[in-house]
Amino acid sequence: MADGEMDLLEDEQVFVAGQYQLMWWRFRKHRMALVGAAVVILFYTSAVFADFIAISDPAKSDVDVAYLSPQTIHWFDGGFSPHVKELIGSRDPDTFKKVYTTKPDSHIPIMFLVRGYEYKLFGIIKLDRHLIGIDESQNEERRAPFFLGTDVQGRDMWSRMVFGTRVSLTIGLIGVALSLFLGVTLGSMSGYYGGIVDVVIQRIIEITRSVPTIPLWIALAASVPRDWSMIRIYFAITILIALFVWTDLGRVVRGRFLALREEDFVMAAKIGGASDVRVIFRHMLPNFASHLIASTTLAIPFMIISETALSFLGLGLRAPAISWGVLLQQAQNVQTVAIYPWLTLPAVPVTVAVLAFNFMGDGLRDAADPYGN
Repeated sequence: MADGEMDLLEDEQVFVAGQYQLMWWRFRKHRMALVGAAVVILFYTSAVFADFIAISDPAKSDVDVAYLSPQTIHWFDGGFSPHVKELIGSRDPDTFKKVYTTKPDSHIPIMFLVRGYEYKLFGIIKLDRHLIGIDESQNEERRAPFFLGTDVQGRDMWSRMVFGTRVSLTIGLIGVALSLFLGVTLGSMSGYYGGIVDVVIQRIIEITRSVPTIPLWIALAASVPRDWSMIRIYFAITILIALFVWTDLGRVVRGRFLALREEDFVMAAKIGGASDVRVIFRHMLPNFASHLIASTTLAIPFMIISETALSFLGLGLRAPAISWGVLLQQAQNVQTVAIYPWLTLPAVPVTVAVLAFNFMGDGLRDAADPYGN
């Protein structure tokens, strides 16, 4: 097919393509957005299959390997043969610090799809296979390789960071879903009806935005009953974060509705007997659904950072819950960071996830712009 015919075919496809097809064509031109989307998919895949990816039970303590630095992986031994060395722990008589040495002649191979602790995939399927680990028959003490070291209780940091991904990322999704519901519902009512409804909702937004959040979080953290389960605290944190995020989206939606409510297609729908709910959700919202998608994607990083910061300060989730913020609580003093720097590693996935969401959100925002290139 000639080049001219190819160009003509592409032009015809553009003319008949739908809104979301055009968005996808513009989005895939944004290289960093594609990279960010791939990283986001990788994170959520890790969250779904956290039990399979984890090497050991994240709640299992082993004080004999407390504060173990990340183990070195040896890749070759007469050929490609990834393995780790057996550890020997002792106490330094001068500093009383736990010191670990390795047996130079030991060889514990790292294997794929090995058997380990039992878990239920999706809460239903009972399995004991894990993506990576060691053959327990060659490791009498049955200690998993500690690629990212251990914490004060000897728990594997790799496994805990994988499980922390599940909690921190799902809080972002659920919180954004709730804030999206509040922002779209109240913002559309404010812009569509106007008058006293608009005044009341806008005053609620202004009051919400004027509340100092840190003192409020301290008061709420002190008021949460100590006997609450982790699930109840999880949902409480999610709801409270969402209550302070929806205001920006509410104002954006209100502004769009103020511009759209006098359009001809809206007036035609009203004259045709459509109810207010149908006019709002069937005729007006789809006109800037792409903008809502981009705004939602950019709001998720804020949720992740909020949960991490609150849990780090002890105002959010608490142990035994596992999230990136909870894991970073161990790195709150300079001495710990100086002696055990690997305890700050949970900050790495936080940074990478936030950057990935921002790149993807920027790409979606540009793709949703009808006047963009």
